[in-house]
Amino acid sequence: MAGARVLVTGGAGTIGSHVVDQLVRGGAAQVVVLDNLVRGRRANLDWSLANGPVELVEGDIRDRTLVHDLTAGKDLVFHLAALRITQCAQEPRLALESLVDGTFTVIEAAAEAGVRKVIASSSASVYGMAEQFPTTERHHPYHNDTFYGAAKAFNEGMLRSFHAMYGLDYVALRYFNVYGPRMDAHGVYTEVLIRWMERIARGEPPLIFGDGKQTMDFVHVHDIARANLRAARAEVTDTVYNIASRTETSRRLADISAAARDLGWRPEIGLDDGLRGLVKWWTDEA
Repeated sequence: MAGARVLVTGGAGTIGSHVVDQLVRGGAAQVVVLDNLVRGRRANLDWSLANGPVELVEGDIRDRTLVHDLTAGKDLVFHLAALRITQCAQEPRLALESLVDGTFTVIEAAAEAGVRKVIASSSASVYGMAEQFPTTERHHPYHNDTFYGAAKAFNEGMLRSFHAMYGLDYVALRYFNVYGPRMDAHGVYTEVLIRWMERIARGEPPLIFGDGKQTMDFVHVHDIARANLRAARAEVTDTVYNIASRTETSRRLADISAAARDLGWRPEIGLDDGLRGLVKWWTDEA
């Protein structure tokens, strides 16, 4: 990342702020963060703002003029701005405007500016209820019934179209269940970790819903950020990768062999160590 000029949308959020941290450590020449600070927090960027060439712009990806202005002259765009899954269900028109129209604006600006690559955040939600475990990138059961998953699938289609029409290079990363410091306490999946910690702190047992056989594939936010930078560096384009731990946690389990092969990426932080770090962060924040 040495010398790169970068735009990070949603860069004050859980994942985005860790991407910014790693860009600073990697020697980026300029990092512009665009965030509306609805989910993100300025405090998440305290270290990066103090230690690197980072500028925080409070604004929205739906602002076409602003997005085009900020994208001009950039080498890379990391697109992480998004709504919560639950908010998409509650406000589908806002979800359309943000996740679809907003993402179109980011992609359009990147193509017009001639950026080297867009690294876009997709989601395991595109799979819906997967039928194959581990789940590969080619597995498309079309069992998703969430607006969030539909928007992410459409975003991947827009990226493919812009690559075909304009030669825009991109990589889309399908995150599984992200957790770690600065996490969104209201995420539809990961908030369960926060709720469990709250109950345990009160001396109460965690609540388990259903039959207790549900599984997730939890991956630490540090590893997610590493995957973003690996995708930016790798000589790959017009493709998607599962980004997960490949650990089925008490049914969601990803096949990450493509990311290991093409990006040289594997998760580094195991669930035990990651949860210890999460508890420490949550305790310090409380």
